[in-house]
Amino acid sequence: MRPWIAALAFCTPLPAIAACDVVPDPVISLSFDSRYAADDPSRSEIDIEAEAAAKEALADLDDFITYLTTRTDAAVGAGDRDAANCVMAALATWARADALSDLGSQTAQLTIGSRLAALALVAAQVAPAAPVGDTSVVSAWLGRRMDSQMTFWETASDGAASGNLRAWAALAGAATSLLTQDPVTLGWAGWSLGYVACTASQDGSLPQEMQRKQLALHYQVHAVTPMVVAAALLEQQGVPVMNRCGRALDRIVDFTLKDLAAGGVASAAYAGAPQTLDAGVEGLKDFQLAWAESWLSLRANPELEALVAPRRPLRYSKLGGNQTRLWNAR
Repeated sequence: MRPWIAALAFCTPLPAIAACDVVPDPVISLSFDSRYAADDPSRSEIDIEAEAAAKEALADLDDFITYLTTRTDAAVGAGDRDAANCVMAALATWARADALSDLGSQTAQLTIGSRLAALALVAAQVAPAAPVGDTSVVSAWLGRRMDSQMTFWETASDGAASGNLRAWAALAGAATSLLTQDPVTLGWAGWSLGYVACTASQDGSLPQEMQRKQLALHYQVHAVTPMVVAAALLEQQGVPVMNRCGRALDRIVDFTLKDLAAGGVASAAYAGAPQTLDAGVEGLKDFQLAWAESWLSLRANPELEALVAPRRPLRYSKLGGNQTRLWNAR
C-alpha cells in the first residue's frame, strides 16, 4: 500500500507565482435544518425548500473546498511549492478566524464531518511544502474542530451514530490525525469506523442505509466512500481495521458493487422501493466511484479496476481532490 502523504514531493517552479489569491471570507457560524421532510422517519423524502436553504447555507464553505482542492491538485501535481504554500495560507486565514466554531444546529453538527475531512486532506497534501507556522495554526484549528465532533457524536441518536454521517466524521478524524498526530483522535476515528462497519448484515448491506426507501443504494454508496478512504488512512497510521467484525468492510464493498451491477435489486428488496441508482454502475457519476482508488490500494480487485480505469482520473472534493494521483502514482 502506497503511503501517499509521505510520497509527495515539491520543487520550486520557474517562474514562481507572484502572489496568492484573495481568500474567501471565513465561515464562522453555520446553521440549517434537515433537507428531509419532518414527518418522514425514513429520511428519503426531500423537502424542496429545506434543501434549498441547506445548499445556500453551505454554499460559501463548499465553494471554498472546491477552490482548495482544485488548487491543491494543480500544485501537488506540478510539484509547485509556491502554489502549495498559497493553499495552506488560505487554510491558515480560516484557522486564525476560528472558522466553523459556531455550529448552531444539530444538522450542521451531523453534516460537518465531510467538510472537515476535505479540509484536513487538503492540508495534509500541502503540508510538506508549507511554512511551519501556517501548518501549526491549521493543525490546531482542525484539532479543535475534531474535539467538538468527538464530543457531539457521543450523544448522537443511535440511527445517526451508525450511519454514513458517522463514517464521514471517522474520515475527518483519520485525516486530521495525519496533521496532529493525536492518538485520541486517531483512536476515535478507528473506533467510529468500526462502529459503523460492524452494523453490516452478513451480506454487507448497511441496515441504517437500507431504511432509506428509494435512496437506500445511494446512501450505501455514500457510506462506502468515507469508510474505505478512512480505512486506508487508518491502516497507514498503524490502526488495523480491515479484519474487524468478520472482515466487514470487504462484505460492505462486495455488496455495494454487486448490487450496483444488478441495478439495486437487493437494496430494493430491503427498502421496499425501486432504487434511484437502478441504472447500476453505469449510472454513477465519477466522483461516486472515487473511493475505488483507496480500496484498490488495500485489496486487489480486477473487476473494480476494469470499471474505473476508463473513468480516471477520479476526483472528489470531499476526499481532497484527485484520488488517482493520491493513491496510485499514475
